[in-house]
Amino acid sequence: MPLLKVGQKLNEGKTKQIFELLDQPGLVLVQSKDQITAGNAVRKDQMEGKAAIANKTTSCVFQLLQESGIKTAFVKQHSDTAFIASHCEMIPIEWVCRRVATGSFLKRNPGVKEGYRFSPLKMEMFFKDDANNDPQWSEEQLLEAKFCLAGLTIGQCEVDIMNRSTVAIFEILEKAWATQNCTLVDMKIEFGVNVKTQEIVLADVIDNDSWRLWPAGDRSQQKDKQVYRDLKEVTPEAMQMVKKNFEWVSERVKLLLEPQASSRVVVLMGSTSDMAHCEKIRKACTSYGIPCVLRVTSAHKGPDETLRIKAEYEGDGIPTVFVAVAGRSNGLGPVMSGNTAYPVINCPPLTPDWGSQDVWSSLRMPSGLGCSTILSPEASAQFAAQIFGLSDHLVWCKLRASMLNTWVSLKLADKKLQACSL
Repeated sequence: MPLLKVGQKLNEGKTKQIFELLDQPGLVLVQSKDQITAGNAVRKDQMEGKAAIANKTTSCVFQLLQESGIKTAFVKQHSDTAFIASHCEMIPIEWVCRRVATGSFLKRNPGVKEGYRFSPLKMEMFFKDDANNDPQWSEEQLLEAKFCLAGLTIGQCEVDIMNRSTVAIFEILEKAWATQNCTLVDMKIEFGVNVKTQEIVLADVIDNDSWRLWPAGDRSQQKDKQVYRDLKEVTPEAMQMVKKNFEWVSERVKLLLEPQASSRVVVLMGSTSDMAHCEKIRKACTSYGIPCVLRVTSAHKGPDETLRIKAEYEGDGIPTVFVAVAGRSNGLGPVMSGNTAYPVINCPPLTPDWGSQDVWSSLRMPSGLGCSTILSPEASAQFAAQIFGLSDHLVWCKLRASMLNTWVSLKLADKKLQACSL
């Protein structure tokens, strides 16, 4: 473990301390404590080993989100009980996202039965104010507060970005936990403004205090901090049970980083003159974490070889999407599509002179052929990723984060343009 030059304590919460790092400006050390609390620390207990369990959980969760493409403050795990993060000024709001109605929502909304499913997700926000028990806030209250953090004023654009991000983060973690047959019922997160970049990022921690987790959707099996909140009295035996649940989650959360299925894209090109087009497909596949193989074969000039290559990839049991890249008359896609049960995508490299005629060899198929045609190499890789995302949550999570990031960049571009126009 590398030695860090730890400076002064910047902040301390109920379960963690934040220290500046003298030799790494812009970064901080987030140190977990062996403390568990409930009801704004009305109930408070030491739980030996909790710091390590919480740190392991939050590090895995942030790694999953970061690898998916979500912007977070997390940099890397430093030790059993601490991680390094970008220094942020925290926005004093807890964003709560719910899939299933339970807990305080039922008290605030009498008549709604426990188990009611929210589609779309239900968003709520609470102002972090221990003295007043974290009151629920409306969007209007947040806007009127005119918070300014690290030089960024929190206006409509910033609120919209945090709202959208919370939904995406919930959906990614929900999808990941579903692979372990666990229902993510609800969760709370916090955002900060990175002091160096002035960017809004997911900050604080996400651990077993942050969510409700019901294995097999069964509340009686809950594994989260609610178990501790619900204790009639805190006995050593009861705390042992709480700790067991927390350990169960910290072990399981590692499995969320593992792919659930293998996948592969095989790009078949009619000749090496299409190489640049195919490299774009390969590059895009790599960004989704999907292996991509390039092969050269012509269905017109060597149909036997085309079908032999096809058989090679059908024979090893790895789920495969074929992408056919053939200019002029595309025989490759249709021949493949007529002879394999795997998906085939035509991605013809069209030229300005004959493109409008050539494209028909990819569009108008004999009956019984189901190949699709996508002209953009990046989009054909994206479509292959969407097929694999149905069975591999890691690919789906990258698609979901990419959707969010596109939305955010449009939002920021619009904000910048409006500022220029003024």
